Amino acid sequence: MSRRCELTGKGPMSGNNVSHAKNRTRRRFLPNLQDVTLMSDVLGRSFKLKISNAALRTVDHRGGLDAFMAKAKDAELSTDALKIKKEIAKATAA
Repeated sequence: MSRRCELTGKGPMSGNNVSHAKNRTRRRFLPNLQDVTLMSDVLGRSFKLKISNAALRTVDHRGGLDAFMAKAKDAELSTDALKIKKEIAKATAA
């Protein structure tokens, strides 16, 4: 189970914990991932994805899963999300 957003590709980042005495120890900043079910209006079915909270806000802002997938870059999407994007593109073309 990777800690990576399926829609935006956000993953863990690394940085430092800095104490009051300026001692630095390495740490990880994990993305805020949520298990959500998103509905596709074109296909008429839902998809279960593990996405970041920022990606969920972007999906709502763009007007749903179909509109988000139309503008999404293929390099950022996971393999499951790429399959969904191709299904949506095929359904809208027909």
